[in-house]
Amino acid sequence: MKKVFWVLWLLLTVGLASYYGYMMWYGSDKSQLLIGETSYGHYQIEMACSTCHTSPFGGPEVLQNACVQCHGEELDAVNDSHPKSKFTDPRNADLLKVIDARYCISCHTEHHKDKTRAMGLTLPEDYCFHCHQDVRKNRESHKDLGFDTCASAGCHNYHDNLALYEGFLVKHANEPMFNAIAKIPPRTAVQRYQEKYPDAQAVTIVDIDVSQYQGDLDDALMHEWLESAHGRNGIECKDCHLDKKSPNAWIQKPSHQQCESCHQQQVKGFLEGKHGMRLAAAVSQPLPAISPGESELPFKSDALNRQHSCSSCHSDHTFDTKLAAVDACLACHNDKHSTAFLSSPHFVLWQKELSGELPENTGVSCATCHMPRIEKGKDGSNNFVSHNQNLTLRPNEKMIRPVCMHCHGLGFSIDALADKQLIETNFNGRPIHHIPSIDMVLEREKSK
Repeated sequence: MKKVFWVLWLLLTVGLASYYGYMMWYGSDKSQLLIGETSYGHYQIEMACSTCHTSPFGGPEVLQNACVQCHGEELDAVNDSHPKSKFTDPRNADLLKVIDARYCISCHTEHHKDKTRAMGLTLPEDYCFHCHQDVRKNRESHKDLGFDTCASAGCHNYHDNLALYEGFLVKHANEPMFNAIAKIPPRTAVQRYQEKYPDAQAVTIVDIDVSQYQGDLDDALMHEWLESAHGRNGIECKDCHLDKKSPNAWIQKPSHQQCESCHQQQVKGFLEGKHGMRLAAAVSQPLPAISPGESELPFKSDALNRQHSCSSCHSDHTFDTKLAAVDACLACHNDKHSTAFLSSPHFVLWQKELSGELPENTGVSCATCHMPRIEKGKDGSNNFVSHNQNLTLRPNEKMIRPVCMHCHGLGFSIDALADKQLIETNFNGRPIHHIPSIDMVLEREKSK
């Protein structure tokens, strides 16, 4: 009897090992290999296992390298407050007994969605306590605060304190709700192109000859192209539709890879954000572009199967940036914040800019806040639009410096972003509660 049992056990073991081995290396559907649901930040790429698990036998260092591969540049940009180097310092060795903060996965453990909080955190929200017990004792202003409030808007952020460090709060402490001059940084992409190609001439109908590749083109489509920024600056159909590697191969629907030949920064941001991150992961394993129906957020029913690409927001041939700034967003998004935009003060400003009642770059669209214009160069001549719509979204105080403070004072911005109800109404009104972070810093300054 024992012999039969061991034979059956061996057959079952070999069968299961063979099945899962086949699924791992050759199977198209690897969902059965998942040990649990992934977080909202990573669910898009959960089928591209090798994006994070670059080695099947790697330990925490392998996963750490994968985290840094995607998020390292962002951490460097904000001067990470808790870099790995801080915890490899022997003087901080005792801190590692509580939380091994050398590794991202110590605080952000994937495949445990049941205990995953905002920002992918899988620790209790009072985790700051373990290293900073002395704060209540040393700072009078903190004695009545709970350690689960450290990351509230206007206070601390584990990785990024660049936006709201104490010196910055003091410097901008007494600003009014509205700036005397409110203006969004201008886009300068067309200007840079014209400086790089001063002899570029607008495309004419005569130039649009693709008969050897495509046959006759629709007149309406041709005129859309001629009136677009591309057509007006000498960019022809073949510049986007011909494969650079195979010059005679016509690409019916150019992908982000064709756009990237001219718009490197924009495509880079697109691939880093939720709209394009699956296409970025598809380098290691083929994945289809994300569509709204695969997200947990509310979306319009007629947009659920619309796969995301550059042309999803920028129409195929007009590439109308004003259309992409509002209409493209509201064609998909159906959450309270998005749908409230049309009745918000920001939309009124946007309409006035479009009608010419207000100067250019004074209106506020969806893109103004969620795809801010990054200023490069002292003279602002190298600005570009960040196409990573998640860059300043979580935690939302990251939005204060590159977005809110173009128009608003710091105190109002902190209060507004901490007001969940105000966010839902798309800032139609004023904050109900006051966040005392600036007050606390000013009081501390007095006591020095």
